Amino acid sequence: MNVLITPVTIWAVLMLLSLPALLMLASTRAIVDPRRTALETFGFLRRRHEERERRQNEAVAAERYAGEVTVAADRATLAAQRWHESWQQAEETAGLAWQRWQDAEQQVARARAGAAFRPAWSLRTPSEYADRERFLLRTVHAAVDRGDLPGDALTAIAFDARLHPVEQEFAIARAVAAYRQQVCRDAQIAEQTAWHDAELALAARDSLRIEAGEATVRAAVLTRYLPRRDSQVAPVRERRWVQQTA
Repeated sequence: MNVLITPVTIWAVLMLLSLPALLMLASTRAIVDPRRTALETFGFLRRRHEERERRQNEAVAAERYAGEVTVAADRATLAAQRWHESWQQAEETAGLAWQRWQDAEQQVARARAGAAFRPAWSLRTPSEYADRERFLLRTVHAAVDRGDLPGDALTAIAFDARLHPVEQEFAIARAVAAYRQQVCRDAQIAEQTAWHDAELALAARDSLRIEAGEATVRAAVLTRYLPRRDSQVAPVRERRWVQQTA
């Protein structure tokens, strides 16, 4: 059984085989030194083939890199958006902490005025001291529940349970103001850190966007050197068999 070969295939093979000879005949030097001319001709064809492969590899690499850096730029855009939202939240938290600190300072001023009009000193009884201690504990616990004092306020802050309730309120108000001031400072530091991180994320996003644009332009310039998509998979041709009979 024989395989039928199309005429087009035959002519293509003949043209490919005769191409070096045609190039040699086109040069007058081929008559004087045919061996050298043949070597130069085949060397030219080899260099041309290598250059074409180099261009193809460069085009493929440029296309791949453009795709990768574009994906990185898209991810950087999402990251920059999340960092910006985190900074906005930190900014709102810092603003709220500052306002609560100012409110605590105003409460100190009112408590100071009230303490100025406390009752005159009189003989204290054990029952009255017990009431004052219960008042202090109740007031401090309420401040802790509101978030105006830390959880360890009773042990970390030296409150005097023997003071009159008006004086105790003044001492607690000052402790609240001091705690709120510290919370405000911490929130401001956190806001500055979040702003710095958001600026870094924004710079990374802009840098990757520029790099992605440049890579896309370079890949577009080299597109003509890309191998044909359909050439990577050879088509399956139908084979026709001719059975010869004896």
